Amino acid sequence: MDGLRDKIALLENTFPECMTEKNIDGKTVKAFDFDALKEIFNDSAANDDERYSFNWAGKTAARANAYRHIDKTLRPCLEESLNWDTTQNLYIEGENLDVLKLLQQSYMKKVKMIYIDPPYNTGHDFIYRDNFKMNDDDYNAQIDLFDDDDNRNFTENSSTNPRVHSDWCSMIYSRLLLARNLLTDDGVIFISIDDNEQANLKKICDEVFGENNFIAQLIWKKKYTGGKGTRTFIDYHEYILVYAKTIDRIGDIKMARPENEKNKFTQIDEYFNERGKYYTRPLKSNLDPRPTLIYPIELPNGATVTTQWICAKTTYEELLREGRIEFKDTSTSKYPVYKKFYENDDGGNVKIPSFLEVASNNDAKEELKILFQIAQTRDLPFQTPKPTKLLDIFVKNFTSKNDIVCDFFSGSSSTAHSVMKCNAEDNGHRKFIMVQLPERCAEKSEAYKAGYKNICEIGKERIRRAGAKIKADSPLTTIDLDVGFRVLKLDTTNFRDVYFSPAELTREKLLDCVENIKADRNGYDLLFDCLIKWGIELTLPHKIEEYEGAKIHCYGKNLVACFDENLSRKVFEYIAKKKVARVIFRDSCHKNDAEKINADVIFKYYA
Repeated sequence: MDGLRDKIALLENTFPECMTEKNIDGKTVKAFDFDALKEIFNDSAANDDERYSFNWAGKTAARANAYRHIDKTLRPCLEESLNWDTTQNLYIEGENLDVLKLLQQSYMKKVKMIYIDPPYNTGHDFIYRDNFKMNDDDYNAQIDLFDDDDNRNFTENSSTNPRVHSDWCSMIYSRLLLARNLLTDDGVIFISIDDNEQANLKKICDEVFGENNFIAQLIWKKKYTGGKGTRTFIDYHEYILVYAKTIDRIGDIKMARPENEKNKFTQIDEYFNERGKYYTRPLKSNLDPRPTLIYPIELPNGATVTTQWICAKTTYEELLREGRIEFKDTSTSKYPVYKKFYENDDGGNVKIPSFLEVASNNDAKEELKILFQIAQTRDLPFQTPKPTKLLDIFVKNFTSKNDIVCDFFSGSSSTAHSVMKCNAEDNGHRKFIMVQLPERCAEKSEAYKAGYKNICEIGKERIRRAGAKIKADSPLTTIDLDVGFRVLKLDTTNFRDVYFSPAELTREKLLDCVENIKADRNGYDLLFDCLIKWGIELTLPHKIEEYEGAKIHCYGKNLVACFDENLSRKVFEYIAKKKVARVIFRDSCHKNDAEKINADVIFKYYA
């Protein structure tokens, strides 16, 4: 049995999504779900045995979709890149599920930290539409929407469409399965989420990463004021789920105490009333002036105060009539809840608390205002950034100076900004991989008016501006700081479809098969397609040499490629003398069969 437990432990480490529980002689023990393993490899249906599991309509298809082959590639875009030849950072445009599949070989077990802020499920459709989606009839059958007489069952909640949750769970599930493969054995993933899917996400992460690898569910105070629709608790917070790839490799998680923070406390004002009270406290003075929020309020003592309040005057008057306004002095707090921000362990180190009041959404917007030189928050090209001060905590305390950090819902590229900041502060050489779907900006949006056609254009511009600002702020200590990035864009395969049945073949189609590379693809495209298929990192040094009219790609220290046609013997000799481990040509580089044999002899002679 000890040997069996060891084998189960190995299986759990490799396939945590296949672990379950079984009852043996009245005892609940860990067990391996081989039917789930079959689903990964051949899409077979799970058995009907009762067991603990978290299921939803579409889960099996989502799992299969994560491992399904795609016929796509990543195409370099030099004109939108910065410092192409030398940078070790990546910015990838495209649907992140496909991108994660393409990164599997090159970055398997190489990413130390992943942070993602996926789209929150607010009940509206989201842009990630995977091909695991079923038609309505198949979906309704799975959730038993109709009985045998074709009458609608009561299992559908009229106020909550169950498919909204299922679609969201399927979307995040397939991506996390692939993300786990990228993490190093001591890697960590951080996932921001709100109340709508927090419970489901926790169950999904327990399955994908293993519940034994759960580190923490952090509470982050995202804002300081409530909204008009509040009736009970004011929603000040979001969650950040933290999981390790292998918890035993992490050890104690500690952070260095920031200077002048020895006795810092945070105050969480959580006010509750049977209908939700509003308190007449002015907003912070450093916020944007908003005329609709500035008006006089007469206090019970007869004094009148004119300042910027948390709601418009018409809303205030409505709340006042409803008895939902309570006047209070700003120096007092009726229901304060205090929580220590830093906690010492026995060794004098400070562990990261489960409650984070580091920076708010307002701080994140202020950061963008400065970078993009915009006066008003409402004019920002991106309205939902994350503050880099929050991300700095994770980057500084969970990565070393040469690690890779990935964000595959990168948005405005806050994570890339944080990585560059942390490198500037500790002279690090961390690399980032940003992945973002090029979602179009609405024509009426401020982003579109400012010239940004999609979100990717905003993210790339932020990296450029942030890198320039960091170097300008500390010119002497950031001389070697890598603020560049290679832009790669998801696209269809570089090769034509040359597979035809005999009945489909014509003389013209046969002639088309002589050259199977698409006409719009170049040497850069072919090189990076090979790198992806061979599992080579996509950020090694890259330069072009020209010899005898041929363009020669020198990639890293051990790879040379040339995709020109009809190369001379001198070109083969020039490349052979480099004595690298791997050389790539296209077959048409040879003028004829004899030259192809000669090229082989040349390499044997020189290399």
